Amino acid sequence: MTDKNDWEFVHSVADEAEWKPGLRKIFDYRDLGVKGGTDGDFIAHVIRRNDTKGTDGVQSWHVHDCQFQMVYVLNGWATFEYDGQGERTIRKGDAVLQVPMIKHREIACSDDFEVLEIVSPANFDTNVVDPPV
Repeated sequence: MTDKNDWEFVHSVADEAEWKPGLRKIFDYRDLGVKGGTDGDFIAHVIRRNDTKGTDGVQSWHVHDCQFQMVYVLNGWATFEYDGQGERTIRKGDAVLQVPMIKHREIACSDDFEVLEIVSPANFDTNVVDPPV
């Protein structure tokens, strides 16, 4: 981690939000400026379902190579399966702390699914893995 004295104040204004493609093609991402403000120690973004139909690989078992990942559901629902935890449906108001490198996959989500996700470090890899045994 960088020296927290190097962090910068960030104010992400909703009316100026830019929604862009990201890791998953069925979602749009709004960067909240935390990556720049923390010199890459964290990233925070809002992720929302877009109109793209079909699958995008997230339905495969995968892991995120990160130290911290928290998801807070702002709208809608999604069902995930987590290694050792089974299927979990998360709904508006729910939060999930995903432990580092937990195998998981998305099974389904609503058309209005939207989450706040905070991850550390900001630049992390996502890797497809074999299903749990």
